[in-house]
Amino acid sequence: MSTGPSHWHSTSALGRALALGGLGVALALAMGRPGLVVIVAPFVVIGAMGVLHKPTEEPVVFSTLARVQLHEGQGTRARFEATGLGDVEHVVRIASAQPYVAAHPHHGALGHLMRDGGEIPALELSPRRWGIRLVGAEKIAMTTPWAGYRWGPEPFVGREMSVLPTLTHFRAGGEAPQPIGLIGAHRSRRDGNGTEFSSIRAFHAGDRLRRINWRVSLKQGSLHVESTRAEEDTAVLLIVDALADYGVSGGVGSTESSLDVTVRAAAAMADQYIGGGDRVSLRVLSPAGEYAGYGTGTRHLRRILILLSRIRPGVPRDVTIDQIDFRTTAGTVVVVISPMLSESLATATVRLVRRGLPVIVVDPLPPGTVPAVYPDVDEVVSDLAWRMRLLDRSHILAQLAGVGCPIVPWNGPRTLEEVLRRLARRGQLPRVVGS
Repeated sequence: MSTGPSHWHSTSALGRALALGGLGVALALAMGRPGLVVIVAPFVVIGAMGVLHKPTEEPVVFSTLARVQLHEGQGTRARFEATGLGDVEHVVRIASAQPYVAAHPHHGALGHLMRDGGEIPALELSPRRWGIRLVGAEKIAMTTPWAGYRWGPEPFVGREMSVLPTLTHFRAGGEAPQPIGLIGAHRSRRDGNGTEFSSIRAFHAGDRLRRINWRVSLKQGSLHVESTRAEEDTAVLLIVDALADYGVSGGVGSTESSLDVTVRAAAAMADQYIGGGDRVSLRVLSPAGEYAGYGTGTRHLRRILILLSRIRPGVPRDVTIDQIDFRTTAGTVVVVISPMLSESLATATVRLVRRGLPVIVVDPLPPGTVPAVYPDVDEVVSDLAWRMRLLDRSHILAQLAGVGCPIVPWNGPRTLEEVLRRLARRGQLPRVVGS
């Protein structure tokens, strides 16, 4: 969208050509020096041609984007739709540089000769990091033949684009520790209607006749049926730690900060479990407190991705972590994606473990992460403070492991497979649950 109407106006080049040409001709007539006319003749010709191509209609330009919602790494095209371009010979558009938005050409400047009323060339844009990105902020200018008149530069206000985290489609083979529903794809610990064989037992009233195993029944002399395991779903709660961002982000395909890993891991796990028919909920620890209730389906996945793209790191407003209701029920698998540099979050995680819930901590802190450098802070002091925080983090992680909470670094969609298998086997054993 343009910030205001623009009109044709003469260029300084046309003014200079006419002034120099007129001055040269006047001096030649006044001084009787015809050689001056030869010297200023090019300026006279350029000025005359510029005046002869004076535009007769005003262009009307609108900016458009092919897509307003993308995954990071995808691309779109910013176009200009215009009318009244009959007098235009050359057009130039220059896009303002925006963080984590790559352009092609990479400098964001594009010039084009208009022939026979052609179209204004499109500018290719690609957001390189999840979040809300400003795209389409640029200026456009047009000139008539011989550069006598110019339209613009006309500024166009950019629009916000929701950039969703990238997805790696993958379906995990690990079973859920404590499935409780009856619509998903996970194997249950109890018998029910399903497709996976469980055992052969004696026939009881109410059993389906199609379940009768005639070979065993003839051998035993009484009716026996095949029992199957129920197919069950899982309730998965993803707790995303957005209290702070550690490290430097270079965008998709480059260096990752802790929040980059956190958001992309949450998106991958949401896609993984929702694709398997499970109910997924999202709770973000941030100033906005993004929350999505339990749900399934493509629409719910899109809602989670949009919430992840809106994350801004910071401490929650008007509430402490201890006061947050995570809304978990029996059998809910809780995945905490956090570098565990917050003692209050570690305490909340321990409480979830002691309630008997299967809790997994995914560590998103990239190896070798260093603290941000501030000009007013001594580098030695900053490095010492960061090392002390890492020592506190090691102590917190050891305490979590001591209460039976597995901690795994994020290593792609297969990160949780083995952990879920261990939790499923452990969940079948008798245990004492604390209050």
